[in-house]
Amino acid sequence: MPSFNMEAAMQIIWLVLLIVFAASEAATVGLTSIWFAAGAFTALVAALLGGPLWVQLTLFFAVSLLCLIAVRPLAKKHLNSRVEHTNADRVIGAKAQVTEDIDNIHGKGAVVIRGMPWSARSEDGGPIAAGTMVKVLRIEGVKVFVEPIAAPVSAGETKNW
Repeated sequence: MPSFNMEAAMQIIWLVLLIVFAASEAATVGLTSIWFAAGAFTALVAALLGGPLWVQLTLFFAVSLLCLIAVRPLAKKHLNSRVEHTNADRVIGAKAQVTEDIDNIHGKGAVVIRGMPWSARSEDGGPIAAGTMVKVLRIEGVKVFVEPIAAPVSAGETKNW
């Protein structure tokens, strides 16, 4: 009966973990497991050099943690540097004219902001009549939430903001 060789078993385990973590990183490309691959590699080297199990485990956790702390913020900064601005936030605080009565209960209402039509809802839930000047408070999806800032404009008069 062959004897169990703990050193060889640990070398195989670290090699398998290294492959699993590296393959996982290659599949996700999200910097999720590369830290553990570095730790497994270091532990594998320690196992090949005959280091005891506690040294292998300590190296695995220490190197993984150090790589995570040292490299992740830098990598995230450079990998996620493309922020696409939609300019939708520019309408927050803008004045608008209600073009369709705003009624949150029935889910209807519209305003014109800088010549562009937007679906609108009242911030406080109350109705707002067409022609009323409003201020945009926030955006949720494709709807702006507004509050009145002036009395309604007469029926024949319109303004483009």
